[in-house]
Amino acid sequence: MSSDESNARLRSLYRTIEQIAYALGFDAFGVSDIDLGQAGDRLERWLAEHRHGDMAWMARHGEKRWKPDLLVPGTVRAICVRLDYLPEDAEQAIAMLDHPSKAYVSRYALGRDYHRVMRPRLQKLAAAVEEKIGQFGYRAFVDSAPVMEKPLAQKAGVGWIGKHTNLINKRAGSWFFLGELYTDLELPVDSPSTDHCGSCTTCIEVCPTRAITGPYELDARRCISYLTIEKDGSIPESLRKGIGNRIYGCDDCQLFCPWNKFARISKETDFAPRHGLNDAQLAALAMQSETDWLSDMAGSAIRRIGFARWRRNLAVALGNATDPDTEIDAALEHLAQCDDALVSEHARWGQTQRRALAEESVHERA
Repeated sequence: MSSDESNARLRSLYRTIEQIAYALGFDAFGVSDIDLGQAGDRLERWLAEHRHGDMAWMARHGEKRWKPDLLVPGTVRAICVRLDYLPEDAEQAIAMLDHPSKAYVSRYALGRDYHRVMRPRLQKLAAAVEEKIGQFGYRAFVDSAPVMEKPLAQKAGVGWIGKHTNLINKRAGSWFFLGELYTDLELPVDSPSTDHCGSCTTCIEVCPTRAITGPYELDARRCISYLTIEKDGSIPESLRKGIGNRIYGCDDCQLFCPWNKFARISKETDFAPRHGLNDAQLAALAMQSETDWLSDMAGSAIRRIGFARWRRNLAVALGNATDPDTEIDAALEHLAQCDDALVSEHARWGQTQRRALAEESVHERA
């Protein structure tokens, strides 16, 4: 086969895979080469500055993160896909931020665990390609291995990495999940996305804990998503007030990003809110038993943090609650009396915080 014939065959295969991806419900498709040298350099600097906090897994696997062919031998391309997840209008989410008595849960976690939605679909994509061309080398990834999905997606034209370090698409904003197929198919590659953040610094300005330390610079140790999801043990007291009512993750940098005016509600019913988590009372969540919590969180990404961290986060949010309702105080007392030292310590902080907020309110009215 001549070089021209081979290239034509690969271009045709690209179009076939793209059509299958859209037929399966993915919202974007692109192909990247595997040269991630610059991204690897940035990661090594970030790790050297210890900005990953307790996430020791970020430093594992060495070059496998930015050299895909070391992780999966034979890899020459990354097929990148996007799946939108915004479950409701962003204005509804904004209305919940720092609510006096209700909890805020990151929008990505309101519905079914995205791993359970994305991975089977990626496998279906690979299986459909195999039906067309026979067996080929591939491995599917959904935020589950040392894969630099955002740099790959940017190289594949899916979007650019914004100043908040999330991926942004000009026509869809940033409310989406990413998935990849590492493959040995030498498909044509797409043109990388270019940066369109311009002079905007909204995401930096709205971050509640100042975790975005500069354009394209994130200190995970200050990030609410890290503190409420990834961090084990005690949350630093200096950051607790900034957490507000956010009990699992944080969306502020996305909620106020101008590009998200183009985001659309996801058509995936799996991402619809479950068990009223988009409108839940902090006190009611704090009084829930572990058995009921485990039942409600079945199939949810939230379940992986465990009941203790969940209640630790609730204790902080209850302490920040400005509603004078005694149910909040009763919930804090309930957590303060529990057998888990981590939870009870945060609940006692919450009680002190509530008293301080009440005193501030009295002084303001005087």
